[in-house]
Amino acid sequence: MMLADSTMTSIVQRIARQALVTFRSPPGPGEEAGKSFLENHNKLRSLMTEVRAADLKLVPRRAEDGSARAHPYLHGVPPVTYMHICETDQFSMGVFLLKSGASIPLHDHPGMHGVLKVLYGKVRISCFDRLERSCSSSPPLPPAQVGSLRRSVLRSTAEYTEESGPCVLSPDRDNLHQIDAVDGPTAFMDILAPPYDPDDGRDCHYYKAVTEAELKALEQKEKEVWLMEISQPPNFWCGGEPYPGPEVSL
Repeated sequence: MMLADSTMTSIVQRIARQALVTFRSPPGPGEEAGKSFLENHNKLRSLMTEVRAADLKLVPRRAEDGSARAHPYLHGVPPVTYMHICETDQFSMGVFLLKSGASIPLHDHPGMHGVLKVLYGKVRISCFDRLERSCSSSPPLPPAQVGSLRRSVLRSTAEYTEESGPCVLSPDRDNLHQIDAVDGPTAFMDILAPPYDPDDGRDCHYYKAVTEAELKALEQKEKEVWLMEISQPPNFWCGGEPYPGPEVSL
């Protein structure tokens, strides 16, 4: 007697297959999501809610000692590493691992959808939307920097653990976010659709609040803030690690 396919197949494989179906023709910026996309997206979110570190053969890492906790980037060790699982033209899937005290700086996902699920530890995610129009004037800056300004609004700040549902982003909602490790190391599965591709207009851009007043405003939800596009912060870089979990075939 043959077992059902869902019993034989790893949840990682099922997530990848569902992502392939979900993001075959996703809505782009400004486009309304159709019924089929929403149904498939809900199925993907449901599967992502179920996944745990053990499904990927990940062993939760222990907090570093005090000195490493305070300085997670010493000795050339990257604060964040990435395990590649699979990638197609439609989506990429992998795992980000953050050391204690590490952050993935505020960045965007141009024209992209995303689904993030914590596997162990805890993260704090601050999500922003870019505003096309603003009711306030831009701060005084040199002319060369004015073009780097982006008016945005903080939509949410929330903490996620392995018991939480996924954090979701779309081309128009929560598209900019910052991810901070809270109370120790953490790891999360990440799906981006379509993948980053600078040649196709999907490069990753980093941002910071323009002034101290803007930084304080980041504590207030639905508060408009001016963000400035910056180069990748020097204290952030991402290394690579081999993926130990079940193989994915598409």
